[in-house]
Amino acid sequence: MGRIAVDGLRERTRGAVLTPGDDLYDEARTVHNAMIDKKPAAVVRCAHAGDVMAAVDHARENGLDLAVRGGGHSVPGFGTCDDGVVADLSGMRGVRVDPARRTARVEGGATWGDFNAATYAFGLATTGGIISTTGVGGLTLGGGIGYLCRGLGLSCDNLISADVVTADGRMVVADEEQNADLFWALRGGGGNFGAVTSFEFRLAPVKDVYGGPMLFEPDDGATVLRSFAEYIADAPEQMGAFPAFQLAPPLPFIPADRHGQPFVLIVGCWSGPLEQGEDAFRAFHDFAPVVAELVGPMPYPALNSAFDALVPPGLQHYWKANFVTELSDAAIEAHLAHGPLLPAVNSTVHIYPVDGACHRVPADATAFAYRDASFATVIAGMWPDAAANEANTAWVRDYYEAVAPHSEEGGYVNFMAEDDQSRVRANYKGNYDRLAKVKRAYDPDNLFHMNQNIRPAA
Repeated sequence: MGRIAVDGLRERTRGAVLTPGDDLYDEARTVHNAMIDKKPAAVVRCAHAGDVMAAVDHARENGLDLAVRGGGHSVPGFGTCDDGVVADLSGMRGVRVDPARRTARVEGGATWGDFNAATYAFGLATTGGIISTTGVGGLTLGGGIGYLCRGLGLSCDNLISADVVTADGRMVVADEEQNADLFWALRGGGGNFGAVTSFEFRLAPVKDVYGGPMLFEPDDGATVLRSFAEYIADAPEQMGAFPAFQLAPPLPFIPADRHGQPFVLIVGCWSGPLEQGEDAFRAFHDFAPVVAELVGPMPYPALNSAFDALVPPGLQHYWKANFVTELSDAAIEAHLAHGPLLPAVNSTVHIYPVDGACHRVPADATAFAYRDASFATVIAGMWPDAAANEANTAWVRDYYEAVAPHSEEGGYVNFMAEDDQSRVRANYKGNYDRLAKVKRAYDPDNLFHMNQNIRPAA
């Protein structure tokens, strides 16, 4: 990109425009996944929506790739690109809560930590993932699975409206009345349709919760997983628990001689009356003997950030995912063959229930199509040493191939790797053709293609 073009972009933006050679360029081009090492022609550190519009216009007018970055957690590295323009929204992190209406307006670069800190003061929350450093935008646009989804629905189910910069550089409002087709597509369709500069969410009364992790022996894994599947099908919707595989981190509540060893976990979040929390967790003690646990009352933001330390910036990431309608004995056997072989304490496998309120939304009401799935599984390979990439990526792929025959064809787009592009149609089932038509209407030239890409309909 020539100097004249860069100077023109700088004149149109209030935020900094960083190019190769600038002091902060390397910091600006870095994303969460250390496997990704791309060198954009320019990173626009957007100060407001006008800067986002300028970045979009510049990429389109100059025939450059465009990446939109919110929290920067995209495992495939969709928040950056080689030789193109990055619209970095991470400086746009404001959250404004309206306690009377029980809504919150949040800017496109905010994280769930930002969001929860603002809403907690009013005793309010919405579904917002498991790691607080995750961006609100990326999680919501892909659907939004989290602790509260059984009771409140997905993050996208609680979206009221969005301000969107479209491929032609316009700012539009998308809600049930205005640009309703775009609003439908944004709720699960990922970053395919524009750069969202702000989101308005519906909130619910959630402040302190009863939650935390419980560790079980791998030898009891079959019983724990089978018992959990039976329990959660009829559990109160205030229970946001999920089973997992995890190497024990060096924490005081875990026996020191067990640090680094594999366990089956139940991570729970009871968002009902706090005094009922201990009784609600008693069911998990009936599954099998508990080796260690750290459960009790805590602020919801504390639980939502409890695992942040296991996912710091700079790890190597490779993930795979599937939706599951039934956690069958064969599926459990496959999990137990691969789950305890976790390559690092950062790696994990989560099996999220997506029933309850998630099932009460029709499959065609939003872009998120798997409203009949019981679970969303993620095999999250994360480790610090790049020298282990080949071996650890093989663990993820082998695990995925073992559970895939017992899963649905599609998966949750927020958990997909870059080599999952061939699965995009399956991820949306019967909604894909409609999404392709919306894509044609709002982005006919596929400017927003740094994503699990939905191509414009012919």
